[in-house]
Amino acid sequence: MVIALAVVRVDLNDCQSAPILNLLLKKKMQTTNSSTEEEEIFQVRKLEISDKKKGFVDLLQQLTLCDSISDEVFEEQFNEIAKCGDDHLICVIEDNNSGKIVGTGSVFIEKKFIRNCGKVGHIEDVVVDSSARGKQLGKKIIGFLSDHARTMGCYKVILDCSVENRPFYERCGFKQKEIQMVKYFV
Repeated sequence: MVIALAVVRVDLNDCQSAPILNLLLKKKMQTTNSSTEEEEIFQVRKLEISDKKKGFVDLLQQLTLCDSISDEVFEEQFNEIAKCGDDHLICVIEDNNSGKIVGTGSVFIEKKFIRNCGKVGHIEDVVVDSSARGKQLGKKIIGFLSDHARTMGCYKVILDCSVENRPFYERCGFKQKEIQMVKYFV
């Protein structure tokens, strides 16, 4: 990562410096305000049972095959996952202006015998609504899930992704390691 810094010396008693200072302060305030506004609008949190009515399942359908789910079946699955406690976390981003779920992802913690009985976080089912892409919400989800895995004592966090999504995950700090294999039963 390359970070460019600029140091500007401004003499507050020099009238010619005032426009530059005003411009720099205005730009800083605009950046801070827009970033703060987006943080207030899009906050990452744990999945709640009421999120089904906010479009959670519809969002998953943008990722992969996900049939409609009755309220009863959704509640059963929600409660089953909740039994895992912090070992299975599903997070969402709700657009607080519209009340719609616009992002989600999950991480589950695998307990191992290797690495001194270590733990590995597995990130799954990451998707951002097509209408909300380009707002860094995917990075917020990955950061939230990775932080959770670290907090749970995982020595690493892993995920599978499509070739098209590889650059995104690399920007999130992941690197390619080996290959993915799958065997479907249905």
